[in-house]
Amino acid sequence: MTAPLESRSSGSLPLLAIAGAVVLWGTSFASTKVALGAFEPMVVVWMRMVMGSVIVALIWPRIPKPEYRRGDWRWLAALSLFQPCLYFLFEGYGLTYTTAMQAGALSAIVPLLVAVGARIFLAERLSRATLIAVVLSMVGVALLSLGSEAGPHATNPVLGNILQLGAFTCAAGYMLLVRHLSPRYNPLLLACIQILAGAVFFSPAALTADWGSVLHAPLGPWAATVYLGVLVTLGANALYNFGISKLPAARAALAINMIPLVSVLSGWLALGESLTAVQGVAGAIIGYAMLLGIRGSRRGPRETPPLPEAA
Repeated sequence: MTAPLESRSSGSLPLLAIAGAVVLWGTSFASTKVALGAFEPMVVVWMRMVMGSVIVALIWPRIPKPEYRRGDWRWLAALSLFQPCLYFLFEGYGLTYTTAMQAGALSAIVPLLVAVGARIFLAERLSRATLIAVVLSMVGVALLSLGSEAGPHATNPVLGNILQLGAFTCAAGYMLLVRHLSPRYNPLLLACIQILAGAVFFSPAALTADWGSVLHAPLGPWAATVYLGVLVTLGANALYNFGISKLPAARAALAINMIPLVSVLSGWLALGESLTAVQGVAGAIIGYAMLLGIRGSRRGPRETPPLPEAA
């Protein structure tokens, strides 16, 4: 018998949506590195936001309208500030100094930040399996980072990794806000709002860009930028917004620990970055932690209490 759509929405569909977002986000590090080979960091971000905005304009009439409540503009503004504005500001410059592998590895901090934030702000209980899974996945990510080898792709990895940590802190804030707003706002609508805000925020980059070199850039950086703008910018956010709207924030964020594995594989395949035996073991640990977290937390999402009113 075919399961009702509502049952699938609370079961496999959110997990599949999050898995799709993880693949897109994981490959975005290598794609961004390719784009940065010809474009300035903020030019890359602005172009991907503009490309995403074109798609938003085409689908806007078909997006369900929200149940707006007085004061929601504060949460929507904070959501857009965290992601994409500050997130891409940190990530764009961070990836000029560190490798796609190391940047992806550092994303392991996100589930821990989200788990703590969800406990404080959303009153979500953390199961023992989830806590064990977070610890195991962070051990795997530590091995993943230690197993990486220095190379020409990382000119200042310490600075780059610090900037990436800033980006992932913003990502944790974004995930908590999506969980708070999702009962009243369609996940695709939230993604569209974020893209439009990002296009405006990063528009000064267009005024300072050397458009002569941009227009004559090689095909590779252009293809990477189109991939980021068309698939990652809108697709990953929409998929993850849907997934986290159906699952507890801590459980949904646990999937972020698959990003290091995807980023390592894409960095190896697309950029020739090193892939070692230690990183293979680390990937197995991360995969096991993911399965443990999913199997150990089968309860559906509880009603999300409101965050404190903004000043």
